[in-house]
Amino acid sequence: MSNAPAAAHALDVLEHLSRRAEPVPAASIARDLGLPRSSVYHLLKVLHGRGYVTHYVEERRFGLGSAAYELGSAYQRQAPLARIARAPMRRLVDQCGRNAHFATLDGRDVIYLLEERAAGQPTLVTDVGVRLPAHLTASGVAMLSALPATQVRALYPDRSAFVQRHGTGPRSLAELRSILARTRADGHAREDGTITPELSSIAVPVSDRAGRPLAAIAVTLRSEDASPEHVAELVERTRATAADIARRLSPTR
Repeated sequence: MSNAPAAAHALDVLEHLSRRAEPVPAASIARDLGLPRSSVYHLLKVLHGRGYVTHYVEERRFGLGSAAYELGSAYQRQAPLARIARAPMRRLVDQCGRNAHFATLDGRDVIYLLEERAAGQPTLVTDVGVRLPAHLTASGVAMLSALPATQVRALYPDRSAFVQRHGTGPRSLAELRSILARTRADGHAREDGTITPELSSIAVPVSDRAGRPLAAIAVTLRSEDASPEHVAELVERTRATAADIARRLSPTR
């Protein structure tokens, strides 16, 4: 239980508004959060005064305000994902002796935010800032597997969305769905030579408290070194690193 209930309730209100597609009445906020109406009105008044909530007077509804947007923009400017992931990623590379990279999903692409290289390992194409088709990468498949089916369908409406590299990878939504189902069953994604011939990658998503994928961690190795035992070890270490980063990004209340 929070030691600062007013602050916790204010954050509850903001999180509630962030999950709504449209502004909502104060009464529905109170009902959904299980709070007294008087308390909700007081919180909304304070948040409105600070710019975090907008009051649509004629509609008698409330939505997020410009200060909430500015806060989100500041979060992006500070590049928190890469900053928080850097130390755990370095430890992962030290432990497994393989290259590792950290990426986020942007539409149908993955964007690489961080790469940690191990001595003696092959050079990768996943430099910081590089974009690659999500459905071809282990990182992308790991994140896509954690998305709702409707969102995946919206991202890949027809065959033209399935660009190819080296003539490999899924060519239809049905093929992609099969890969995503296997990924969910295995608990990790795997890519063999789709991005770079003779290299394989495994990846797991980094998710928030609601299970939404924030990013993914992938480890890459030569395909000839990808024995079942070694892959299982890499998956275990990568999962532990993903869990560590997730805790840092979304600590338990």
